Amino acid sequence: MDAYDEGSHARHGRTGPGGPDDPASPSAPPGSDVPSSSDTPPLSDVPSSSDTPPTPDADPPPPTPPPEPRTGVAALSLPYRIAAAVALGTVAVVVCAHLGMTFLHVAPANTVSKKHAETIEDWIYPEFEQNWKLFAPNPLQQNISVQVRAEVLTPDGGVRTTGWYDLSAEDGRAIDGNLLPSHTQQNELRRAWDFFVATHDGEDRPVGIRGTLAESYLRRIMVMRLGRSDAAGPGGVVDQIQVRSRTTEVPPPEWSEEKVSTKPVYRTLPWWSVPQDEARGGIG
Repeated sequence: MDAYDEGSHARHGRTGPGGPDDPASPSAPPGSDVPSSSDTPPLSDVPSSSDTPPTPDADPPPPTPPPEPRTGVAALSLPYRIAAAVALGTVAVVVCAHLGMTFLHVAPANTVSKKHAETIEDWIYPEFEQNWKLFAPNPLQQNISVQVRAEVLTPDGGVRTTGWYDLSAEDGRAIDGNLLPSHTQQNELRRAWDFFVATHDGEDRPVGIRGTLAESYLRRIMVMRLGRSDAAGPGGVVDQIQVRSRTTEVPPPEWSEEKVSTKPVYRTLPWWSVPQDEARGGIG
């Protein structure tokens, strides 16, 4: 049979099974350096990633920042922190107590305020007394000025009486044009007089223990103010004082038809003796 015979018994040449043209037989192109399976090194000889030396261009890890310094109370030592905590706690208790007393004072009468009325009044008066006249149905429509004069013992043994000092006018001049007037200039004299009027009857007699306290409080303010004005003079001593109020109605606006009297009304109190420990400045 011819070698090129295409029969079923023909011999297979280079194009037969296993030849270079057989798809099942992979072959590398000529000149290729791909190693065969017999040339592949075993897995144990392949270097792992852990054995790879670090590259010289790798960045070093960032440095750890130092801890933030302590500030405020945390920077104090333990004894000072304890002292600060005690001080803050004390202030908080006092503030809460003051707010509670003030609330009970201005709130309508209730069981608690009636039971502890004396304690509440001792706390509020006279420094923390509340004045709600601005919100009353008929706001205050009067100008009230408080005036004082004194009997002075002179160095030669004589007695002289000073003129009237208008203390309210002095406070008014100190407040006019002052962007930040003091609490004393605005309220001390006015509140002291309101306290006195509220605790005395029409005959200027004190009503209860608060009336005596109001009289003593007003007297001390008067003597201190006279001392600032040097009313006694060189070597003189204030022996007695007399206080009066001058009340005038606020004139109505021009468009109003209301008619009021502008004549001043005076309320003059009796002479008060000044204790020796107060005579040279108001406070012993």
